[in-house]
Amino acid sequence: MSEDFFYALGGVGMFLVGMEILTRALRDATGSRLRTLLARFTTTPLRGVVTGALGTAIIQSSSATTVLTVGFVGAGLLTLGEALGIVYGANIGTTMTGWLVSFIGFKLNLENVAFALLLPASLLSLLGRGTSERLGRVVSGLCLLIIGLDLMQTGLADLSGTVTPSLLQGHGVGGFLFLIFVGLALTIVMQSSSAAMALALVMLQGEVIGLFQAVGLVIGMNIGTTFTAILASIGGSRAMRQTAVANLIFNCVTALLALPLLALSAPVLISVAEHYDALTALLLFHTGFNIAGTVLFLPLTPRFAAVVSKLVPLEETHLIIELDKNLLKHSDAALVGAQAATEIISRKLFDALSKAMQTQPDYRAIAALAPVSNALTELEDYLSHIRPDRENADEERTFSALLHQTDHMVRLLNRAGQTAHPKELIEDPMLKRPTLAVGAVFRRLANEQDFGEEAARLGRLHDLVRHRKNKHRRGLLLGEHAGIYNLKEVFAHTDAMRWLERSLHHAERVAHYQTVARQGFPSVPVGTEGV
Repeated sequence: MSEDFFYALGGVGMFLVGMEILTRALRDATGSRLRTLLARFTTTPLRGVVTGALGTAIIQSSSATTVLTVGFVGAGLLTLGEALGIVYGANIGTTMTGWLVSFIGFKLNLENVAFALLLPASLLSLLGRGTSERLGRVVSGLCLLIIGLDLMQTGLADLSGTVTPSLLQGHGVGGFLFLIFVGLALTIVMQSSSAAMALALVMLQGEVIGLFQAVGLVIGMNIGTTFTAILASIGGSRAMRQTAVANLIFNCVTALLALPLLALSAPVLISVAEHYDALTALLLFHTGFNIAGTVLFLPLTPRFAAVVSKLVPLEETHLIIELDKNLLKHSDAALVGAQAATEIISRKLFDALSKAMQTQPDYRAIAALAPVSNALTELEDYLSHIRPDRENADEERTFSALLHQTDHMVRLLNRAGQTAHPKELIEDPMLKRPTLAVGAVFRRLANEQDFGEEAARLGRLHDLVRHRKNKHRRGLLLGEHAGIYNLKEVFAHTDAMRWLERSLHHAERVAHYQTVARQGFPSVPVGTEGV
């Protein structure tokens, strides 16, 4: 009996390791596509449901989907209402894990194949590079998952002779509530709803528990899966706390909804169990009540978002950006936040400079750039703690672009503080027109989304200004030699032209690197409020 117990315990552990390896491999392989899916297509709660379900089904982890969603909300790329749609969908998508476990673990009997493939898959994972390495990790994870299931079945097989459904709680309301609590506790202890579901399926397959006892466990597991998000939200940003609270409320209400649904669907579940098997009946119910919860909440999403906002109210802040350091554990989500922060800061800079480069210069916005300086300091510190995945070209390219962009924004901020130069440029008949043109481009960059087009325009303006600067400098030197200008005027105009040329160079680089960063992390438009 003790030996069987250790088989079962080891099987759970192996399943957990296999699921972790599989999830990480799938996330690395599809990370950029998942970010694109979530950011570009989540424009309404309904689309959020679809993208959340697909994303979670692809990477086999609702936690990973939720973390990315929190990053998007915190970065201002998604509203809370849109994010709630992803939360609903992630709960549907995570039920696919049960179907996967049932199919490969019970229907196909792949234990011997898994043992045979584990060594070559492990070698491919260790020695391969890029796609082959990820493929090796995916296959290794699947092999460990299947072997873990086999060990659980072996360990629990003998229990069916001594432990039967009639000996366990589950009869009456009290017994059923007890099973819900057990399912909740199992998920919290294992920190994985997938492993808890696999254990329930193994016990049901081995007739250690009955169908409706398994239903009680699964309802509890659905609530327990929110515990990870709650733990992760402690000390996190308001976006993270709001998402965790919304997930908890949704799952609790869905669990309550499952009780009357169980009473209504009991005859159907019994029929499915008799004609097919109990595993299919359990998985149908699990998927069904999560879909029912989504159908219930979807029309109420705006009101639900308002309730969550009241429960976790927005904090008064005068900061331009708020970068959540809890997201640093997930490089992709951290880079999303950093990218959005650079857009917000750059827009503030471009807006201030554009107001100084108009017919009647206004320097008040430049004088109020102290918060931008603080935000850049915070962003530099945040970027120094991000560790991008070296195997992910998108992350590497984006991280490099953000570092370059931040450096050019620091230099542009220093240029912005030199307010005497715009006045010199506006008063010079030869340089007034290009200066106003630069101001117009900065104004568009402060409000528009197409950084690529404006970066190209800034490049052309930079060439024009450099040509005029060289031509004007020669004219100034000749004028000074002829006594038309004094030396002080020559220096002032030369410094102003150099200031405009260098400002243009930094602005063009900021816009260029923002375009590069967007290619790695495609996003929806961001606002100008805090991240």
